[in-house]
Amino acid sequence: MGIKVEFNPDLALRKSGTTGRSNEECIPEKIEVAKTYDFLKEGQRNYWLEGEIPLLETEGNQKLSRPIASIIILESTHFIKGNKIYTKGRYMIKEIFNIADEKIHFGGMNKK
Repeated sequence: MGIKVEFNPDLALRKSGTTGRSNEECIPEKIEVAKTYDFLKEGQRNYWLEGEIPLLETEGNQKLSRPIASIIILESTHFIKGNKIYTKGRYMIKEIFNIADEKIHFGGMNKK
């Protein structure tokens, strides 16, 4: 038996107001540069804390949008609730993208 840990190169949250999801599991309806927001993800997840990563919208089952914004994870904590492991934390918006354009904002872990 091993330890199940997921390494995420991005933060993927649900669309604002998704039924059955808490506010922290969703992208806020309105995001603003330099503001901080809370997040919550199921599972023991590790995020890169030393630079900017993309904020994505997920529909679940690894169906991800193009980057919505560039963020910095400010803190990340693992905890157990019931019999499930969760990761919660805070992130700050560094830049908001127009997802309709074709510009590439990240190449791997490097912001363009």
